[in-house]
Parts: sequence; structure tokens; C-alpha cells
Amino acid sequence: MSTKEDYYKILGLPREATTDEVKKAYRKAALEWHPDRRPGDKDAEQKFKDASEAYEVLSDPEKRRLYDAYGHEGLDRSGFRGFTNVDDVFSSFGDIFNEFFGGGFFGEQFSRASQVQRGRNHKVVVEITLREAARGITKNIDYARAETCPACHGTGGRNGAGPVMCSYCGGQGRVVQNQGWIRLATTCPRCHGEGRVISDPCPSCRGTGLQSVKRTLSVKVPPGVETGQRIRLKGEGSFGENGAPAGDLYVEINVKEDALFERREQHLVFHMPVSVSQAALGDEVEVPTIWGKAKVRIAPGTQSESPIVLKSEGMPDIRTGARGDQVIVIHVEIPRKLSQRQRELLQEFAKTEDLKLTPQKKRFLEKVKEYLSED
Repeated sequence: MSTKEDYYKILGLPREATTDEVKKAYRKAALEWHPDRRPGDKDAEQKFKDASEAYEVLSDPEKRRLYDAYGHEGLDRSGFRGFTNVDDVFSSFGDIFNEFFGGGFFGEQFSRASQVQRGRNHKVVVEITLREAARGITKNIDYARAETCPACHGTGGRNGAGPVMCSYCGGQGRVVQNQGWIRLATTCPRCHGEGRVISDPCPSCRGTGLQSVKRTLSVKVPPGVETGQRIRLKGEGSFGENGAPAGDLYVEINVKEDALFERREQHLVFHMPVSVSQAALGDEVEVPTIWGKAKVRIAPGTQSESPIVLKSEGMPDIRTGARGDQVIVIHVEIPRKLSQRQRELLQEFAKTEDLKLTPQKKRFLEKVKEYLSED
């Protein structure tokens, strides 16, 4: 059971609240609990983070559908993890804060994420076998990310020189233009709102302060993982500019189809052909499992499509580790060609058939007879 508080309760909303009402409630909460208005208040910081997480879910139609249907557990299974800290909120919601609060004091305070842009996230797809998914495995992955330029040490300027104040906007990041009695403030076209510029860019990184670096990373894939699930490695994405936090690396899992087993969540289905004699007389056979081998008894008179269940021989649950079952589906195989001796034996057997011993056939013949008698 999740210990998280209900998202609707956090924002003080009914479950039928509209998108506009969600937005309005979050704006009010963000104003009240923003860390810049309550410096050092850890309780306010937590409430600001919780409100932001609630807004991210309730303002997104698909996340809200999952939450309404399955609660926090449904979101967890989809890979949603919310915000680790307040910096995550600012990195994700910079544009929202600009929209909410515009310019002025609150606009500048609430849009500080736009001044410190978090690094780019990366995604790598890792393909594993069903057996590896059952046991868990450590995989080495290769990818490239942006890291601090060694030539300028991240400043973006030649020989490590730092940025200087933008002369075009006087360091304000905005340019005010008068059009009659209307004054318009627009983003400075030279510094793009930063208020500072690199006067002599570093030739190695062209003023960005970052360079692409190839990396190899070991990733632990947990037992029970399914196709489409993602593993988040915080801070393993590209570095941010001007010392901003690094982005994250998402490892997406693709479990290859298996030659023997069909996966149905934690259960495995294994289709096994048997001969007519095995099905009629019964037999004991050895079958493969994802964990090794097991002996299975085929009961006399087993019908085609009959299931045999091997308890706890399926896939582990990624959260609890409890295993599902392996279901063996029996397929009675009729021989296409018979030897003369086999034909003679079957003809002799046919003469001895007793409908009492084949109840399904007996019921079928009775239904046919009743149907034809209606004509």
C-alpha cells in the first residue's frame, strides 16, 4: 500500500475537477509554499514538491486516467516516479511558472529554472532474453553525454574566461520598447535573456562549456522486468550549462520473445505435443522450465488443450519476488502416416470402442441425432 497522500486532497480539489480548476489550485499552492518565499522551511519545501507532483499527474490526461483507476500503484507500474527534490520541479516547470506569474518579482523568482537549465535526459534501449529477465542481470551500456569542456572548465570562454554583462540590455535580459503609450518588454536578442554573453568563445566547445563524451555504464536489471519498463539513473544524463544539475539516463527494457515460453505477466505458457498413446495411457515426461527441468505426469485419458500447472515455475514479481506458475498446455498429436501394423491395431481398437468411455463423443452423437429428428 502506498503512503502517499491523495493528489486531489493535496490541491483541495474534488475528483471531477476540470483542467482549469487543477491549474488554478496549483497556482495558489505554488504561491503559498514556494521555497523562495519561505527560505529554510523544509515543511513548505515538501508541500511545494507534493503540490507540483499532484499537478503533473492531474493536468496530464493519461497520468490522471491511470491514477483515477489504480491510484499511486498504477503510476508506479507505468514508470512515474514524481520529483526527487525541488530542483526537479524547477527544471520541469519553468515555462509553467512564467505563464502563471509573468514578469516582475514573482515571474523572476518562479522561473529561475529558465536561468539554470537542467541537462538533457538520455534514453538507451537494452535487449535481454526471457531467462535474463527471470534471473536479473547486469548489462554494460554505451552512450554519449555532454560533460564539462576540459579546455574552458565549463565557462564557455577562451582559456576559462567567464561571461561578461550584455551591453545590449545592460544585463537585464530584457529589452523595453515604447510603441506609443504602450511599453513592451521582450527577451534580449543578443543574450537570449541570460543578461550575460561570452565575448570570446572557447574554440573547443564553441562557447557552450560542454563537450560530448562516450561512456560505458553498468546497469543492474532487476528480476521480473517486463518490456517497456524503464530504469532511471539520476544524474547520468548530460551536464547542465552554467553548473546546472545533470539530466537523467533512462534505460528502457526490451525482453525478446522466447522460443519455448509465452509470457503472460508473471505466468509462463508452454505448449507440449503428446502422442495418442501418451494421452490415452498416461505417461511421465521431463519438461523444461525457465529455471531448469521438471517431471510432469500426464494422466490417462488426458484431452487435447488440457492444462497442467507447475506452481511457482513462472516469472518473479518485480516488487515482491513471488513467482507465477508455468502452465503446460497439452496438444494430442494425430499421426499423419501409419504403418500397416499400426493401422491394423487401430482398426481392432475401433471395434472395441465403448461410448461410455468417451462421454464427449456420446453427448455429441446424441445432439446430432436429436437435431436430425426435427426434420
